[in-house]
Amino acid sequence: MSKSRLSILITILLGIGIAYFAWNSEDEVDFSTEIKPILNKHCISCHGGVKKSGGFSVLFEEEAFAPTESGHPAIVPGDPGSSELIRRLTHSDPELRMPYERSPLSEEEIDLLKKWIKQGAKWGKHWAYEPVAKPEVPGEIQSAGFSENGSSSQKPIDYFVQTKLEELEMTPAPAESPMKLLRRVSLDLTGLPPSGDLVAGFSSGKISYEQAVDALLQDEAYGEKWATWWLDLARYADTKGYERDVSRTMWPFRDYVIRSFNEDKPFDQFTIEQLAGDLLPHPTQDQLTATAFHRNTMNNDEGGTEDEEFRVAAVMDRVNTTFEVWQSTTMACVQCHSHPYDPIRHEEYYQSLAFFNNSRDEDTHDEEPKLRFYEAEDQAKMQQILDWTAAHEGEKQAKLREDFLRFYEPKYAAHLATDFQNAELIDTKWLGLRSGGSAVYKNIDTQGSDQMLMSYRTGLDGTKVTIRKTNAEGEILASFVMNKTQGDIVREIPFRVQHEALDLYIEANNPKAGPQQNTSTIVWFAFVPTFGGKEKPGYAQVKSQWDELLEFRGTKLPILIENPPYMARETKVFERGNWMVLGEKVESTTPTELGTWNADWPKNRLGMAYWLTAKDNPLTSRTLVNRVWDQLFGRGIVSTVEDMGTQSDPPSHPELLDYLAWKTMNDYGWSMKSLIREIVLSDTYRQSADISPEAFQADPGNQWYARGPRFRLSAEQVRDQALAVSGLLSRKMYGKPVKPVQPEGIWMTVYNGESWTESEGEDKYRRGIYTFLKRTSPYPSFISFDAGSREVCLSKRIVTNTPLQALVTLNDPVYVEAAQVLAKNLWESSGQNPDKAIPEIYKALILQPISASKQKAMDGLFVQARKEFEASPEATMEFYPDADAELAAMAVVANAMMNLDEFLTKP
Repeated sequence: MSKSRLSILITILLGIGIAYFAWNSEDEVDFSTEIKPILNKHCISCHGGVKKSGGFSVLFEEEAFAPTESGHPAIVPGDPGSSELIRRLTHSDPELRMPYERSPLSEEEIDLLKKWIKQGAKWGKHWAYEPVAKPEVPGEIQSAGFSENGSSSQKPIDYFVQTKLEELEMTPAPAESPMKLLRRVSLDLTGLPPSGDLVAGFSSGKISYEQAVDALLQDEAYGEKWATWWLDLARYADTKGYERDVSRTMWPFRDYVIRSFNEDKPFDQFTIEQLAGDLLPHPTQDQLTATAFHRNTMNNDEGGTEDEEFRVAAVMDRVNTTFEVWQSTTMACVQCHSHPYDPIRHEEYYQSLAFFNNSRDEDTHDEEPKLRFYEAEDQAKMQQILDWTAAHEGEKQAKLREDFLRFYEPKYAAHLATDFQNAELIDTKWLGLRSGGSAVYKNIDTQGSDQMLMSYRTGLDGTKVTIRKTNAEGEILASFVMNKTQGDIVREIPFRVQHEALDLYIEANNPKAGPQQNTSTIVWFAFVPTFGGKEKPGYAQVKSQWDELLEFRGTKLPILIENPPYMARETKVFERGNWMVLGEKVESTTPTELGTWNADWPKNRLGMAYWLTAKDNPLTSRTLVNRVWDQLFGRGIVSTVEDMGTQSDPPSHPELLDYLAWKTMNDYGWSMKSLIREIVLSDTYRQSADISPEAFQADPGNQWYARGPRFRLSAEQVRDQALAVSGLLSRKMYGKPVKPVQPEGIWMTVYNGESWTESEGEDKYRRGIYTFLKRTSPYPSFISFDAGSREVCLSKRIVTNTPLQALVTLNDPVYVEAAQVLAKNLWESSGQNPDKAIPEIYKALILQPISASKQKAMDGLFVQARKEFEASPEATMEFYPDADAELAAMAVVANAMMNLDEFLTKP
């Protein structure tokens, strides 16, 4: 055979081989995106975390390939013909075909399952559980910075969005008009319309868009706007919740959040402080304040409740909230059984709960532990006490005394009493001993103290109290007399030194007490040694300062403090989620599917915070990016912002999500301002929000971002904007919550007695974030505009459109007054000329010139209102006292324009 013929033959055979290989080769099936959705949709409700019918589960890999009740596995990798799963899906007998009594799988779904099994049935992780990897971005795009006139393809965000739009054969919208864009970004970054100076500088070209963004990020209003978002997640409120829903002091935590955002505190540090600030070395006042994040849980101080039940409820809420806020994981259902859809085991819930189960709070009426906020004078006294203690007792004792002065821990709450004899828990809260009565406190560790501190109150003189070891015949450890007090006091009581845990038997006697009368109300007791250096000069002054601080009556904030080792709690699995039916003991650790645990981390809340903020945690950075994107665009890259599990919506732009998550961690050092800045400087964000009918049909939810974001402002923004444009808004920051105008009769909570006392002066006009929030009766206009009651964590507010909202903005005194003030200012500056005043009011509201059709409509409204006010001076007086008919009519026009869709909606 000639060489040419041989060459041709080889070419033909090679071509046949390539064709044969191409014909028979198959793309590898991806478990996460192709198989898991089928199993979740059709199989897992009967074969998952809740039920394992036939001994078969498709939730965990090892269970999916394990022998079932038949003794054989349902899935045989490499052999779909021998796999019972396929046989049951295709069986002709309806009693045997799966899913049972439901529609069969489609042929495409069954073929995909067969193909997957044939390829070896490779298991895989859900996309969100894979560590965030550095994304593939073309070099020239990755390195490109912002350019005022640059092409959209230069910026990474626009690269990812436009790549998807090209795949879908969609076209991005043109750029938004400059003033609309300025108003949009101002509302997004600060929650307020842009200031007059910013408008003037930007409209004249003296300030670029990039410079405007930087100015807004530096505005202190930025912290207030973004803190409102975080307080929804933190379930922040100014009351305890439940039936009585009495007030509590939580505002220092709100102020901490505002300051943190304004300082651009790195999000990992922000996380660690809120979850475990008390466990950091030498925690600052701010770091302790941060832990109030998890004291926003509700507290039930109704008489007759079981404190341990509601303590456990609070701990479980902390577990569920932590995983929702930082992991976009629905953890609550794992309380009762393994997760129905995600690979999280029932036991792992309680291993996670163990991190939170060792905090000192116990659902007590006083909500201790509380952080004391000392003024400068008291701070100086405390420092003198600590210096004295360090000099005469050592640094270790000084630290213990400092902790006690800061948050009065560790101590024992009175409700721990048992073995009552002629005694009771008063209102299930405090210990009451009748004359001759007794109770026992078990397993008390006095830490070798020679002194007991006791908090109590009494209306009787001459009550003798005796504390014995173990029982009524035990050794006397303390004996003292109680006399009448003015409210609660903290008293020092000499105590016989003990060096081991023991039971304390406490009894009281007072012949003056009636048969059913308690001799006193005991709140708590603690063991803090007496001061050293008693014989030294200056002792009396230091001791007097100590006594003063023990009776502190100033601002106190509920915080998290960890139990000392001798008070540590065990954590056990709750059988079927019932806190009263305890199973096996567990140790604290995190779900294995959600990231690796570092053995060097402490097994407490601080270790968990390190785990959450580790760069190989797959969910924290994705969750942060997704929530921020949702705030700016009205929907997340993963639209289910509360859930990134296997039942969540898939990300619309997975590469974009991971690009921003990677950059936030690695390039931005967890800076939220840097993340937000990159997003709002993108051309994707700067697109026009105008939409054609065709574009709406193609993408009604703006899933692919072919236009700019446009949605109604939040409840707080609607009110803040009205006050801002009228000039009424107070920019006073921080401090106690305020109570602006609210209709009578709103607060009608039983067993409470509190009332809404309207704030005076500028406090009536402060931003919505400072408005007092009562969980059972939130501020009415906020509820009308979909704000939450904050009883639980809220990842995303719903957005509704109801007649109630129009009634609020047309009639609520806040909006009526804002319209009156705005109308008066521009009516006077226009020379009382309606042809000038109406366009100026519109421009003040929208930053755009009024259209001819709107001008005509407003002119007609003005003429009609003026005529009616001229005919009825009483109506003028009722609507706008001290105004004439023309000014009152202009206020009606301003009120109408403040109800326009473009005013209440982000442009």
